Amino acid sequence: MPTLTKLYSLQEASEHNTKEDCWVVIDGKVYDVTTYLDEHPGGDDVLLAATGKDATDDFEDAGHSKSARELMQDYCIGELDPSPLVIPELEIFTKNQPTDFADKFMEVTMQYWAVPVAVVGISVVASLLYLRKK
Repeated sequence: MPTLTKLYSLQEASEHNTKEDCWVVIDGKVYDVTTYLDEHPGGDDVLLAATGKDATDDFEDAGHSKSARELMQDYCIGELDPSPLVIPELEIFTKNQPTDFADKFMEVTMQYWAVPVAVVGISVVASLLYLRKK
């Protein structure tokens, strides 16, 4: 009778990212390396940095030995769920949003009319005070 493999999502694996509970994903397999953190030759920081993502490239770049690859099997708890992630669609534009530059400019100008009026008013007052001193 074949053994059933537990499937985990990357999101679920990424939630296990502390010294007390650390999972990593390598080559589509999920490993619970919590008990191995203190024994890891590169230190626990290396494993903790590999959580929350597929760490296959990081693992391969480190050049692990055959014995390290064999040791990994002791920590394998399942496989990464191959089903694609469902990303909800976002509505970018609303129906009332202006579509061309002139409409957007007029809308902004109408909302912030006080700033240009204040600049003009201060300029007029400054000019009058300057002329008055002469």
